[in-house]
Amino acid sequence: MKNIKEELARDISGLLNILGIDEVPMGVYYTDIEPSEGISPKPQAPVSREAEEKGELDWESIQKNFSCVLGVIWRARKKKTVAYFNKERFGCIGGCFYLGYLQPYLNMHPYFISTGIPEILEGEQYKASPDLARDFFDATDPLPAPKRFCVIQPINQFRGDETPEVVIFFARPEVLTGLRSLVAFISEDIDSFRSPFGPGCSGIVTWPMKYLNEGKEYAVLGGFDPSCRQFFKTDELSCAVPYSMYTKMVGQWEQSFLTTNTWKTAKKKIERSQKIWGEKKTDK
Repeated sequence: MKNIKEELARDISGLLNILGIDEVPMGVYYTDIEPSEGISPKPQAPVSREAEEKGELDWESIQKNFSCVLGVIWRARKKKTVAYFNKERFGCIGGCFYLGYLQPYLNMHPYFISTGIPEILEGEQYKASPDLARDFFDATDPLPAPKRFCVIQPINQFRGDETPEVVIFFARPEVLTGLRSLVAFISEDIDSFRSPFGPGCSGIVTWPMKYLNEGKEYAVLGGFDPSCRQFFKTDELSCAVPYSMYTKMVGQWEQSFLTTNTWKTAKKKIERSQKIWGEKKTDK
């Protein structure tokens, strides 16, 4: 049997060092096995449009137990551990939808991300009208969660029988120039780096997996959602790539621009950024 853990770890330290990244990327996968440890939202009753229309959703409990998907991942990043979710441990209704545990979206969703409902619901104003918001939800259409749990964990913690579907880098713009250019180097598609509209969790799970299901090997730049910015470092964004693209990045970076004097010059800005933010890159 192929040892996925060894494959995931192969040369990753060299790639991270040359890029100037001091955090191991995280892998996303779905499994029927609940992690034995890690960070997860509090369990609560599953949500559905049917329950919503019957007036059976406990909105007070949902709000009380609210936990942003990126917030859970942020805590897992700091502790270098696992973040996981399912239809009971979804944290927020939006996350439940974007991770594939809620289909169709609730009737309130288009109002919530747009104009709201006077004296009932405050809108986020990310879309100009509920109709435009519905168009967005219909176009996003996340894949149904294939298994019970969505697990997001550092790639060096994967066991031999676990394979990520998506690998997530968290980095500031100077590092992202290297990631973006490396994606261009290993890809035959000049449009292989995308940044579709959506919340933070859609950028690291929904969109990369949707593209992958369509047979498109695209990287997704995310983290632009103002609502989730509190769970990123200052100036930090996410870059999510399918596992197949990740293995090419790990296997081919030594033949790329990353070994040239051009990148050495660019990397000086990364080092200055680390100094400014009080962060020192450590060897893996």
